[in-house]
Amino acid sequence: MGRRRVGVLFGGLSAEREVSLETGEACAQALERLGHDVVRLLVDADIDQLLRRARLDAAFLALHGRYGEDGCIQGLLELLGIPYTGSGVLASALAMDKLKSKEIFRLHNIATPPYYALGAADAARCVALHGSFGFPAVVKPRREGSSVGVSVVHETAELSEAVREALRFDDEVLVERFVRGKEVCVGLLDGRVLGAIEVAPKGEFYDYRSKYAPGESEYHFPARLSPTRYRGVLALAERANRALGCTGASRVDLLVTDGENEYALEVNSLPGMTPTSLLPKIAAGAGYDYDKLVKAILAGARLHAGGGARTTARTAEQAPAKAAVPARRRAAGGRGAR
Repeated sequence: MGRRRVGVLFGGLSAEREVSLETGEACAQALERLGHDVVRLLVDADIDQLLRRARLDAAFLALHGRYGEDGCIQGLLELLGIPYTGSGVLASALAMDKLKSKEIFRLHNIATPPYYALGAADAARCVALHGSFGFPAVVKPRREGSSVGVSVVHETAELSEAVREALRFDDEVLVERFVRGKEVCVGLLDGRVLGAIEVAPKGEFYDYRSKYAPGESEYHFPARLSPTRYRGVLALAERANRALGCTGASRVDLLVTDGENEYALEVNSLPGMTPTSLLPKIAAGAGYDYDKLVKAILAGARLHAGGGARTTARTAEQAPAKAAVPARRRAAGGRGAR
């Protein structure tokens, strides 16, 4: 692939900033070991100016959560003509939005736990709206990751507080039926399944602490399933990933019950790459050490919007801001995106 000037975008404005900082530094070090010219770009409100000055060949996205994983930064990179890793604008937005993801899963006959959504205006009457939905239930922000703001409630008295907690992170909440089963995560690279890992958290569910505090979860790779069920889980994950249109490296989280049912929970379009993250563990089982995984992710960096944009940030820096997009399109001469 040759030496490239790669910007690692990390940090960001979401509740997952600390995780992103750890992911970004690990990826930056791997890219340096691979021989690339690495520019660390701490994402804040001025990221558009930083990108215009950075003169990048590609952007390696190490962001998580709102503004980084939801299509916002992807749209900016499309406008600037900078190829980037991961999914495009639409797939990123759909994967980040748990409600839309579940609606698409249902359209594609992909099993997912029953659910309903609440807005901030519904918080005061959430008990009445919950009705006969039953307990236990999972309450989570509609658009957050890393189990931020997620609660498991077992009775009516706990529901209002859980809804208020989730509303701290989003203006809409998803209430989901709690399904008891094994938590299984499937890693994918460019649409190809790498394998499935079983997560056994020491707590009630795979919450933020279980994900990032060493020793709080046990991991079993491959997941402890029969060969037939293992193949079924991989197939279900591949369908869920394809339904949302995710590309590059992704991770699908599922629940596998003793009653022979599998449920898709969500697709992570920019999965974590910290030392305790699941995708590197899965990839290692498929023959990818950390550096090889980072190399493969970078190899998939591209523009998704089409339209002939094929320039880097060097063009964006040289052209006047208002004329940047037309100028790049003329310069590209109608060729396809790399």
